[in-house]
Amino acid sequence: MSALALLKSRPLPFATLMGVEFVAADKDEVVAVLTVRPDLCTAGSIVHGGALMAFADTVGAAATFINLPEGAKGTTTIESKTNFLAAGPVGQVLTATATPVHRGARTQVWQTRITREDGKPVALVTQTQMVL
Repeated sequence: MSALALLKSRPLPFATLMGVEFVAADKDEVVAVLTVRPDLCTAGSIVHGGALMAFADTVGAAATFINLPEGAKGTTTIESKTNFLAAGPVGQVLTATATPVHRGARTQVWQTRITREDGKPVALVTQTQMVL
């Protein structure tokens, strides 16, 4: 089964609620999209920072999941740092692309870039995932 098919076969309830859709996945990169809806926004009709963090966390955790070493039981986020760079207005389709920084036996570190349709960066997230 491909990595993308594996991710699509294991629905994540909160990601589904948010509207996260995985569009590409392999061991070196996971890509997902999210349409900014009014219920994901803060004042001014721009995406809430927490929604951006949850989007990136979902994509980074998925990337870790498909890279788990043999015998691992799962993964959990133990640290996440977000740089907010630009607004994501309502109606925009945001793309999150996670790439590995470190893939170890006990932890993995992933960097997720979130961009707007025009390519402008909205957020840069670095997260550490514990291998369980």
